Amino acid sequence: MNTPSHTVLITGAAKRLGRAIALDLAGHGWNVVLHYNVSQAEAEATAQDVRGLGTRAATLRADLEREEDVQGLIARAGPLDALINNASIFEYDDWQSATRQSWDRHMAINLRAPFVLSQAFARQLDERPGVILNITDQRVFKPTPQFMSYGVSRAGLHWLTHTLAQALAPKVRVNAVAPGPSFIGARQSEEAFARQRAATALGRGASVEDLLGAVRYLLHAQSVTGETIVVDGGQHLAWKTADTSVPE
Repeated sequence: MNTPSHTVLITGAAKRLGRAIALDLAGHGWNVVLHYNVSQAEAEATAQDVRGLGTRAATLRADLEREEDVQGLIARAGPLDALINNASIFEYDDWQSATRQSWDRHMAINLRAPFVLSQAFARQLDERPGVILNITDQRVFKPTPQFMSYGVSRAGLHWLTHTLAQALAPKVRVNAVAPGPSFIGARQSEEAFARQRAATALGRGASVEDLLGAVRYLLHAQSVTGETIVVDGGQHLAWKTADTSVPE
């Protein structure tokens, strides 16, 4: 990916929000390196769509639970101007069902991998400016105890965003976007997803367009660092109901 244009690495870029971010940034002139783990076909399809928008794309496989894969991902991506830590796992466990395995898996993928990638990203910049964007969750402001390991890992990423913003200034800006209900969950029915969106303060959940706008803003806002933009229709305000993504 050696190119004078801006280049971004997006983890978890094959599907859902990662794919949407990749296509949106490509439409605004970014070259995109798309990370995936098991979704190779979807990643290659997304890369082809990126190229169709007139920018360059590459796909890289890495298991973010494996330290050696994480350590080498930035070097394999080539010179980068931006890093978007989007990949995550979201699995049910509560205080009784959580195991060492579920805890460690969430922490490795959702927290340690973004930290290690951020370290390597900052080092490869040399004297160039750069930007890191972490995709977190409105649950960092409104915890859900049925997702214990997930919630704690996301809270860690929230505070990692703030701490790295301090540590890497002034060369690197570090911000986050915290989405609410924007894509139907794997464990949700369409009816449950509709109820979840309707129960937010604004009664509408999070639009993908608003999420993409927040991403673009934070990538380009030169005076903003250590900031989290919550795009969730006000779900984190806990205004009407509990989080209805909890299995019924």
